[in-house]
Amino acid sequence: MLRKLLAAAAITTALGLAACQNGPTPYQPGAGNDRGYAESKIENDRYRVSFKGNARTGRETVENYLLFRAAELTLQNGYDTFTIVSRDTDKDRDVRQYGGYMGSRLSYTYFSPRYGWIGAWDPFWTPATYEEVTRYEAFAEVVMGRGAKGSDPNAFDARQVSQNLASQIQRPAS
Repeated sequence: MLRKLLAAAAITTALGLAACQNGPTPYQPGAGNDRGYAESKIENDRYRVSFKGNARTGRETVENYLLFRAAELTLQNGYDTFTIVSRDTDKDRDVRQYGGYMGSRLSYTYFSPRYGWIGAWDPFWTPATYEEVTRYEAFAEVVMGRGAKGSDPNAFDARQVSQNLASQIQRPAS
């Protein structure tokens, strides 16, 4: 009975985790500790932008969403270009353990008609499963400008970035 209860609890936990994290983080604003994008205004034309993904969001996706948000923010503020002054991507690696229960159970063995069924405590071990989880968060400080982007390799045309990355952006399901 105890084993059935533990198995049911493990299945319920696994389904609960799967429901919370069933795919990559969509392109959405992050609230508090949630996944998504965030920005803070430093000066009129300078912002700090970030995007935080879950364990199923790859590094390239996180960095593309950051660039897309910088372009979107640039256009929303009436500018044409943005220059990345500083940029970084953090990698958070964690190992999760599932299972790994050690206990015992009462089992019965039939020896012979003379002794019949004999009960004995039988130790058992449920092996643990391990999963490595990696989450990425990208940060950038951007300065916005008007006119042509110039020859700086860290400068981007906001309209082109927005158009080129739009097909890769996954928005949340409504």
